[in-house]
Amino acid sequence: MILILVALSLLAIVGAVVVLRRAGGGSFPWIQFFTKGKESGFSYHEINLLRKVAVENRLENPTSLFWSIKQLDRSIKGTVIKFRSEGSDSDESNISFLSKLFDFRRRVELNLPKYTIGLKTSRKIATGQRVKINLAGVGTFSAAVVENLRRYLALSYPEGPSLPQGFSWKGQKINLYFWRADDAGYVFQSKVLEDFFDQKYPILHIMHSDSLVRSQKRRSVRVETNRPATLYPLKTIDSASEEFETTPGLRCRLSDISEDGAAILVGGRAKVGLVLKIQFEINGSPIVMSGVVKGVTYNEQKNQSILHLQAIPLKPRTRNQVLSYVYNLFDERSPEIKSVHAQNRQASSSSSSA
Repeated sequence: MILILVALSLLAIVGAVVVLRRAGGGSFPWIQFFTKGKESGFSYHEINLLRKVAVENRLENPTSLFWSIKQLDRSIKGTVIKFRSEGSDSDESNISFLSKLFDFRRRVELNLPKYTIGLKTSRKIATGQRVKINLAGVGTFSAAVVENLRRYLALSYPEGPSLPQGFSWKGQKINLYFWRADDAGYVFQSKVLEDFFDQKYPILHIMHSDSLVRSQKRRSVRVETNRPATLYPLKTIDSASEEFETTPGLRCRLSDISEDGAAILVGGRAKVGLVLKIQFEINGSPIVMSGVVKGVTYNEQKNQSILHLQAIPLKPRTRNQVLSYVYNLFDERSPEIKSVHAQNRQASSSSSSA
């Protein structure tokens, strides 16, 4: 009887050791990890999910998962590699697990100051920022910030609807809208101080405003890119699917992408409300995204339009592939990042010389 009790005790100890080792060992900072998790707004189930990730990736400081994007990226990458090596990356449970990790990753990034601290005054708008100008009774125009000076904002001459002969912007009251990268949309009212239409480089001077209204906060992480894609018009959004088209479509390029949309560069003038399907490749895998065009930026000189597509929700596996690319977990975007930066430097240099 005593031997049986001793044997059972040994089994219990061995079992406890195994459980502890699998759960992070006796050195795992249980209290700090769960406290930090609750402070960060995670449920107990989500915290336990993150604990498993921290253990499997042998993080020296497991609590860093709640604030370090670098550690979170490393952990997600390690999880993807593990599933691939096991041949289980197509399992529904593993796809769901990765999807939750990407949700955590997005939440951590969108809590960074650059996403949460907004602008209060037009004096902080960056040079080069694209803006939409609404002139009551006429329509919407497009322009860019050329200079931001203490007394006024200098805008490139607005492009948009035709104006009457002899029209002057001076004295006009206008509404301006712009989308600040990695932040949100802003709206403010202003008045045109000067109209320099007859200058070599026509510009407007507008009055500053300290009453910017911040709206449409970013719900997903969006990154610049430069990838070839194919576009297919759809009759209705109900006909959308992730089935890859084999027939020829309209060639275009992606200029940015997120899990819930993309910006697409096409030739000619386009209009809001178009229903589209686009398809492209990420790391050799076909990606199909469908949605509705919610905005159009037209470049009259180049006769090109940038279509701002709001996509319908992607299937979990497709979404995970897109997010792996967005967060550049496997350096898929590195060549394109260099290309985009080079183009931006060239555009900035051309603008300065002008």
